Amino acid sequence: MGSNGSETRLPVIGLTTYLEQAKQGVWDVRAAFLPQQYFDAVTSSGGVAVLLPPQRHSSVDVDAAASAVLDGLDGLILTGGLDVQPELYGAPRHPLTDPARPDRDDWELALFRGAESRRMPVFAICRGLQLVNVARGGTLQQHLPESMGTERYRIGGGVFATNEVEIAHGSRLAALVGDDILNVHSYHHQGVDRLGEGLVASARTDDGLVQAFEDPSGGYLVGVQWHPEENLEDRRLFAGLVAAAAEYARTEVSA
Repeated sequence: MGSNGSETRLPVIGLTTYLEQAKQGVWDVRAAFLPQQYFDAVTSSGGVAVLLPPQRHSSVDVDAAASAVLDGLDGLILTGGLDVQPELYGAPRHPLTDPARPDRDDWELALFRGAESRRMPVFAICRGLQLVNVARGGTLQQHLPESMGTERYRIGGGVFATNEVEIAHGSRLAALVGDDILNVHSYHHQGVDRLGEGLVASARTDDGLVQAFEDPSGGYLVGVQWHPEENLEDRRLFAGLVAAAAEYARTEVSA
């Protein structure tokens, strides 16, 4: 990372954001935002949170723009949000799949590609996990109530469901949160179908659905299907990302 070279500075973590219609006072405009829980989880874990809104540049391609942003980061969090376009993994669109958001998909895919090439630590949450799976050549189940016959993962009304996930023994995830059963906050109607290249499931629910994955080949890549930012009492996943980002920063400084 291009910085002042201090080995004691706080690691800088980029978080992707929504781009939606938003109201504030008399204003009703398209705006970038991210629920406070996400960046509070980063700052309470010892990192500095930087928000990364979807963007396109007329003068440079999206990969170049992403590279410029990544120059200032030590770690990347791909956050939750609307469904990834099924066209990206060659599937026909299900009637209940969210409208396409190519602005966000293009931007976050570019950020992920750039982070991977730098071996920058990445933590992917809900939609973020699905995006990484697609980026690695995997596929998604577009509507779990239809494909798996269950509403257990999204009960609606902005209320998070609680599900038990079983953590795989010996996984990086187990090193972070233990290898027992973990209660998690769920709010998703899509899920992993075929795992992408190099990804290994590190948690599942009792119906077999992948709830977390990682890449054991090197670097730091952890994805979870649930929403750990909603658990104010357990910041272990964010602390793990921040610690990996701090190590990445030290490595970059000494390189």
